[in-house]
Amino acid sequence: MTEKRSTLGRRAFLASGAAFASAPALAQTESGTTEVERDLTETVTRNISSFRSLDWRPYFSSLRNGAVLVDITSRALHYWSEDQSVYKLYPSSVPLTEDLTRKGRTKVVRKVEGPSWRPTPSMKKRNPEWPDFVGPGPDNPLGTHALYLSWTYYRIHGTHDTRKIGRRSSNGCIGLYNEHIAELFSLTKVGTQVLLI
Repeated sequence: MTEKRSTLGRRAFLASGAAFASAPALAQTESGTTEVERDLTETVTRNISSFRSLDWRPYFSSLRNGAVLVDITSRALHYWSEDQSVYKLYPSSVPLTEDLTRKGRTKVVRKVEGPSWRPTPSMKKRNPEWPDFVGPGPDNPLGTHALYLSWTYYRIHGTHDTRKIGRRSSNGCIGLYNEHIAELFSLTKVGTQVLLI
């Protein structure tokens, strides 16, 4: 029996060694990217440094009413409280394409817990099979909370589909995990400034 265990141990060791040898090689470059070498002929560069904390000063002249910065490239949402005592960094979903992406300054004009959802006219044109209305609940694309922005049809909201976070997956809105939007909802107020870059 002891001999059998050591044989299995050797087999497991050899199998894990083979798996390790076939795994991609990683090398961090000076620019903060990681090169993933899949084999000897292909190198893929991935940005690992863009999801990092930021200072608010390059983006806002003050923190009056608090501030939200959404970085479309790094798919991250940053929040600073007016008194600078709170800083939050959340992974987010961002619009699928550049033509669905709106950048610039806006603000929170309304906050809704348990939002309902209606597709925009352009969404309905692209997806005629979508329902005209979805009430609050687990099937609602806006998740548990929504921050309505001064731009028509644009929101920062939650999602029940957690696969979307960290990806280009929305029709224009910024999505967060439901637990993150609930926290951001409690921190922001009507008038919180928002910048999408």
